[in-house]
Amino acid sequence: MRSKKKLLNLLVVFLLALSFIMTPVLNGSFAETESVVKKTRLNVETSALVFQTDFGVKNDAVASMKGVAFGVNPKLKMFDLTHDIEPYNIWEGAYWLSGVAEYWPEGTVFVSVIDPGVGTDRKSVVLKTETGQYFVTPDNGTLTLVAEKYGIEEVREIDEAVNRLKDSEKSYTFHGRDVYAYTGARLASGAITFEEVGKELQKEVVTIEYQKPEIRENAIHGIMTVIDQPYGNMWTSIPRELFDEYGVKVGDELTVRITHEDQIVYEKKIPYVNTFGDVEEGKDLIYMNSELKAAFAINMGNFSEEYGVYSGFEWVLSISK
Repeated sequence: MRSKKKLLNLLVVFLLALSFIMTPVLNGSFAETESVVKKTRLNVETSALVFQTDFGVKNDAVASMKGVAFGVNPKLKMFDLTHDIEPYNIWEGAYWLSGVAEYWPEGTVFVSVIDPGVGTDRKSVVLKTETGQYFVTPDNGTLTLVAEKYGIEEVREIDEAVNRLKDSEKSYTFHGRDVYAYTGARLASGAITFEEVGKELQKEVVTIEYQKPEIRENAIHGIMTVIDQPYGNMWTSIPRELFDEYGVKVGDELTVRITHEDQIVYEKKIPYVNTFGDVEEGKDLIYMNSELKAAFAINMGNFSEEYGVYSGFEWVLSISK
């Protein structure tokens, strides 16, 4: 009899304990808590860390950044966008960063370091886009096209009192390693939430002013955005839609004028074709690149080197019939 009573008492205790455990699950508090965590803290199993710099790979700079990230969490998935940005060319960094981001999933953390103002009073920020990606970089124009293309959900200034590699305070010239790689790794691994990056700023970033693609004065206008290396093809900001709106068809010959600081560098009538082999070897052509934007090339040649044409917001062009 005593044994039965003892078992009954143990059963009552077990049921009471089970009720205590299950109550928050039943009223939804556990689910709500999990939802909040998912909203603010990234998942190490799914969040990639992507690097872009103008450092090149002839020294230890990139390896140092990745070493810092690895030290934060050895399970991080790290990838390279490019480290061959022309030194100090913020525009080029802005272009490649905005172009590649659409192919990476929500939650991806990009660390971009083209930082000629390193050690000065320019801000170090993390921008969260409306598409749910994060960009860790100096606020020096690098985010111009990212903000334009993907929208700004929130911007936070990196709090270096918390988000900086330990014992690096006396270093003023390698924030890529000490601040950006470290903060990016902590964010991508879930060691910190986005809110823990630092104080929230206004929804704006430093931008580079440039000629937007448009049709005016019976011509299509835009800029030379980037050089397609190593081939020397010249990519522009002009989308296929403007060609359609202007009434351009494959096979048309178009007059192209490229200017730099108001000086004409290139002016020629060339055909608009589908691909390089549609013209003879050594001939100029206009085609749509992989981003469906107008580009110039020489079949089996280097357009940039041949004509001394380069890229950037100061390289302006017009295309007319």
